[in-house]
Amino acid sequence: MVDWLTLPEWSSYVVGAGIGLLSCLTFLLSDEPLGCSTAFARTSGMIERLFGGAKACEKAYYRKFAPVIDWQWMLVLGVVLGAFLSAWISDDFKPTWVPARWAAVFGTAWLPRVTAAFGGGVLMGFGARWAGGCTSGHGISGTLQLAASGWVAVACFFIGGVAVAMLVFRVLGA
Repeated sequence: MVDWLTLPEWSSYVVGAGIGLLSCLTFLLSDEPLGCSTAFARTSGMIERLFGGAKACEKAYYRKFAPVIDWQWMLVLGVVLGAFLSAWISDDFKPTWVPARWAAVFGTAWLPRVTAAFGGGVLMGFGARWAGGCTSGHGISGTLQLAASGWVAVACFFIGGVAVAMLVFRVLGA
């Protein structure tokens, strides 16, 4: 029998079913949708509070999204730790600054890669907060609730993903 924890890739069907079960449990136990982007908003408030004091908590944004460690914050921590443990246990963990595919198209310099990754992360975070949620919030929880906004968001995720893939792989020649 194969030890499923050491597999470098899991079945997308099994993982999808697991996320569906997690979403149902989240609604059942907390009456809240599964989502991650609010945790990043809370973290920014915690960082601001660390450097600016309690004044950060008085801002309207942080009154709505209090800078505290909650279950969503712990979920994000669990995702990061789980991804690391999965890669490590499956012997697939290979830290690298510049992946081979990036190096083949854009070169081996690490600074452009880190800059692009950081910039992309900032834009995704900004977009998630502007949209009032991330892919897990809108895509998973929204569609689970049959919310029209969730289905529109998922359609836009796919359209945007296809457009960017076409740009990267056809125009830039990656």
